[in-house]
Amino acid sequence: MRVNARLVVAILGFFVFYEVIQAAEIKVPDFKHSVTPEKKPWTDKEFLNNPANFQFAIVADRTGGVRRGIFPEAVKKVNDLLLEHKVIFFREQPISKDQQVALAEKFGPLETHAYVKGLEDYPEIVRIIKGKEEKNQWGENWHSDVSYNAKPTKAVILRSLKIPPVGGDTCFSNMELAWETLDPKTQDKIKNKKAIHSSLGAEFFIDNYKYMEGNEKRNYDSYSNEHPIVRTHPETGKKILYVNWTYTKQIIGMDKEESDQVLKEIFEHQARLDLTCRFSWTEDTVAIWDNRSVIHYAIADFFPGRGLGYERIMDRIAIEGDHPQ
Repeated sequence: MRVNARLVVAILGFFVFYEVIQAAEIKVPDFKHSVTPEKKPWTDKEFLNNPANFQFAIVADRTGGVRRGIFPEAVKKVNDLLLEHKVIFFREQPISKDQQVALAEKFGPLETHAYVKGLEDYPEIVRIIKGKEEKNQWGENWHSDVSYNAKPTKAVILRSLKIPPVGGDTCFSNMELAWETLDPKTQDKIKNKKAIHSSLGAEFFIDNYKYMEGNEKRNYDSYSNEHPIVRTHPETGKKILYVNWTYTKQIIGMDKEESDQVLKEIFEHQARLDLTCRFSWTEDTVAIWDNRSVIHYAIADFFPGRGLGYERIMDRIAIEGDHPQ
């Protein structure tokens, strides 16, 4: 039986709301309370009367009765913030697999990965294990998850289970801003064109990763789809530069030489530091990103091939997307 995620989502919504306030440097008054230290029925953590250490929000009474309207509003707030900021993070969220699934389901139908097998009892959860002895790494390049699908992923919810003491950060780049800041001549050249996104080499995940198990065999090297280079976000109406270094192979209507040159310039533009953020993980962190609006890069600087021998374990759930328009 899957656990209701009402409390979890409400907590996440309040976490994000507070972090936005803090980032804007708005003065937040002390939270007044009458709770004595020995009476903490909703948490086992020490009560902190400090906005900088906000831990939880009460959304039900002690009997578990839910306050009507709070949960849908919390989900809406998280989604609104996701659309605005593209990626949002929540630290200190020791949620279960059931709760992660229940949370993800509030954003749409869940997706099973085209190539990588999910957990036995949770096929929608892909456990990404980067082991101590791995020589290669998965995700260490700029990409948008499964953009080679006919309907690429809408959003991803990633939960950290084990984090190395150093390294293992993830970078995100804003593709809405990338389009807005792209050279106008390049914009004119590509705005009405499509590109081929291909899963070329996806079988590498299965053959070269000790901890990654594939789904049924298929012709990985020929699995591809065409998508607009500039797609329109279905919820915001904003234009998005929808290509990525890993899966975008050629611009339709250009010969290979011209396509390669244009894509090279775009890929370099997408990696501009002023378009990106870099997140340092801690255990029990939940990240949610709009996979339509960002590309990301998992930095693998913690495993033996880089002189270290640490392990990194994450649970990933993806929400089904639509046909890019």
